[in-house]
Amino acid sequence: MARRVFSVLAGLAAGAVYSLGFIGAAVYLIPQATSIGEGVIGVLKAIIWPVFLVYELLGFLGV
Repeated sequence: MARRVFSVLAGLAAGAVYSLGFIGAAVYLIPQATSIGEGVIGVLKAIIWPVFLVYELLGFLGV
């Protein structure tokens, strides 16, 4: 039972960190947009930036 509770809490923490990262990236990228298309690209970049972060981190660690 305790293992399941820990798993749920770890999932919630990861979701919170991702959400804060998304909001921060969106706040940074969207105001720089000069058109609606660039705004959409900014939102997409805000969604997928953690993928590139994890990829580069794993490459740096040599995994």
